[in-house]
Amino acid sequence: MWGVTSTKKQTQVRLEEDVLAAGKAAAAARRLDFNKYIERLIIEDTTGARAAGMTAAQRLIDEHGTFLDDLERQLDAPYAETQPGAAA
Repeated sequence: MWGVTSTKKQTQVRLEEDVLAAGKAAAAARRLDFNKYIERLIIEDTTGARAAGMTAAQRLIDEHGTFLDDLERQLDAPYAETQPGAAA
């Protein structure tokens, strides 16, 4: 390949060690490399995609929160009772 160039620009970001570790863990959980994860965060933040997603999530909780809470209680009920032989 001759003269392979990239339109991407490199930058340097200084982060606290725990913030960097959390970011790398979040990227890995999403199966992204750290650079792609940061790129996605910036795009979501600057295009309004993140805000739209959060608004939709809040609307879901507002409209169906009681149903979801009841469903969670029903699903957890079999595990709430002490099982025979289990330590209390």
